[in-house]
Amino acid sequence: MAIKVKICGVDRQETVEASVDAGASMIGLVFYEKSPRFLNLTRATSITQNIPKSVKKVGLFVDPTNREISEVIENVKIDTLQLHGNESPERVRDIKDFTGLSIIKVIKVRTLQDLNLFKAFVDIADNFLFDAKVNIEKNSNLPGGNAISFDWKVLSGVKIPKPWILAGGLDKNNVSEAIKITNAKAVDVSTGVEDKLGVKGTRKIIDFIEATRKLS
Repeated sequence: MAIKVKICGVDRQETVEASVDAGASMIGLVFYEKSPRFLNLTRATSITQNIPKSVKKVGLFVDPTNREISEVIENVKIDTLQLHGNESPERVRDIKDFTGLSIIKVIKVRTLQDLNLFKAFVDIADNFLFDAKVNIEKNSNLPGGNAISFDWKVLSGVKIPKPWILAGGLDKNNVSEAIKITNAKAVDVSTGVEDKLGVKGTRKIIDFIEATRKLS
């Protein structure tokens, strides 16, 4: 079975088309204004019009208000919400009930203790995405897209009863190893397919997806 690939933070029509044509399963649209990959509603609507139904449109939010979510789902036909902030289990449930959409809850990982935080959301979220936890002293106020990975062996032997996606510092050179170590069935990439910050490269998207196909 082919590894599912999510290309996150698409920025223009060309990269959407390259992702779809190369076989991406999911397209990530960033609605977090502090991100260099942020899309306003006009642009998001424009670049997603021709995405086939077989490719899921994922809206990425960070601690959103109901109003912020409503503005997006009223204008962009997204399939799934990815919650990348510090949303509590109660808040995630509220969002799921409010929107009726499936939820990907991001868990930021450095240690096994971090990983096990998924258990609080297991009866609420439909999917998990495990991303690297950023060291506060190092840099970023961004919740993801920092080209930082975590020790993939942390996932070894952990039973996760929901589908999950591996993220964090992946690129065409390390994605095969990451999949072998974690047995991931789905991967997420952002920085690893960029020509410069916030700008996806079509060739890099194609190469990344091809790298995952070698394991299928």
